[in-house]
Amino acid sequence: MPKKILLVEDEDILANMYRLKISKAGYQVEVADDGEQGLVMAKKNRPDLILLDVIMPKKDGFTMLKELKSDVSLKKIPVFLLTNLGQEEDIKKGKELGAIDYFIKANFTPGELLIKINNYFNQ
Repeated sequence: MPKKILLVEDEDILANMYRLKISKAGYQVEVADDGEQGLVMAKKNRPDLILLDVIMPKKDGFTMLKELKSDVSLKKIPVFLLTNLGQEEDIKKGKELGAIDYFIKANFTPGELLIKINNYFNQ
């Protein structure tokens, strides 16, 4: 059974690029385009990993992460933040809220992100 990854990303081009790269590696990828939809999909589908953007409409990634980690049934789902916010305080905030890793989109190609995902599942 392939691992399920929920990608929460509001930019269609990026979402499709990541989805294609990750699904070609054998993962089952679902995409939500904002934090509200992401929470609904996380509750419904119980992904093995969530890739979460921060700057999004309706509900930003930090808010979604906080709600995810306060839900007893969802708090153990690992979250990688995938964003362009690269300030030290943003990285610190993401990790304090429970993200296990923080990736700045401009610094990682989809292939490099896939290596990080593979490494996480193979540890």
